Amino acid sequence: MRKRTGGRPASRPVRLPAAVCAAALLLASCTGSPAPVQQPPAPQITTGVVAVTAQAQPSVVKILTTGGNGSGVVYTPDGLILTNEHVVRGASAVQVAFADGQRIGGTVRAVDVVTDLALVEVPRANLPPARFQPALPQPGELVIVIGSPLGFENSVTAGVISGLHREIPGSAAETQALVDLIQTDAPISPGSSGGAMFNAAGEVVGISEAYIPPQAGAVALGFAIPAATAVDVAEQLRTTGRARHAFAGLEPAQLTPQIVAQLRLPRADGVIAAAIVPGGPAATAGLRPGDIITRVDDAVVRTPEEFLVQLRRRDPGQVITLTFHGPDGRDVRAPLTLTDRPAFSS
Repeated sequence: MRKRTGGRPASRPVRLPAAVCAAALLLASCTGSPAPVQQPPAPQITTGVVAVTAQAQPSVVKILTTGGNGSGVVYTPDGLILTNEHVVRGASAVQVAFADGQRIGGTVRAVDVVTDLALVEVPRANLPPARFQPALPQPGELVIVIGSPLGFENSVTAGVISGLHREIPGSAAETQALVDLIQTDAPISPGSSGGAMFNAAGEVVGISEAYIPPQAGAVALGFAIPAATAVDVAEQLRTTGRARHAFAGLEPAQLTPQIVAQLRLPRADGVIAAAIVPGGPAATAGLRPGDIITRVDDAVVRTPEEFLVQLRRRDPGQVITLTFHGPDGRDVRAPLTLTDRPAFSS
């Protein structure tokens, strides 16, 4: 996810693990070859971006806290603003700057750490709410991202959908939010967090969430929370003040060669249960710390992020079948009843 201007992260850069991350130069060396001639964008694409920008900009706001700034999207006309939880983390009051130049104080109404979403409430009526498109966009589809990168309000970038259902390698050790995301090549920068990714019809298809910085060897790798997830969580926060999430009662961790050697495991596939919540769903299903989970129902899980994706797609109360093996290496299939995530659980 990223760094906020002036303080703690408000737009989170993703720090990839050493095995994935390669050092990158900020400027590439000259090759001596002639630079390719850049063709002007197709007129219809330019026209589309201009039209969407004019329609959508009034629905995007800048959010300022004592630690920095991020972005937000007008969710309801009576003053609810949707943003990222990490934009308002630790704050109860914020400042909200609108596209018409007005800036007013707002309060953080509710947050959800699991999906990194939050609602901010401002005392202002007749706001222009954004329109959300719950259906996933298609790879290659045009998207326009509007936010406040580095504090520059209502900045517009454009690109395409690069991929769907992405998870960031190694992110599960710090957060559960970086799974099942939309990938785009439209530039997302510090301060863009909580802003909106629009389609060519001016509908929100995603909430800007994270980017991988150039220092990690990345070029135009940005990520957004799908609109369907954002709306589902926002409605729960709006009506009950919290969002429900499936809870398995275990902490998944990456199975590394060092762990395999230390525990003398006969197999090195799957995700290790680093901890089991006493009396929780996993404990009731017979799992113990050190067991290796290889499947959730019929889905193979090789990383903690893949395991979290499977939980994200299920609801409390559902019964799943976990395939796992213990120190003896034998496969065990056990039913596990998911519960609602306890309030104390991160």
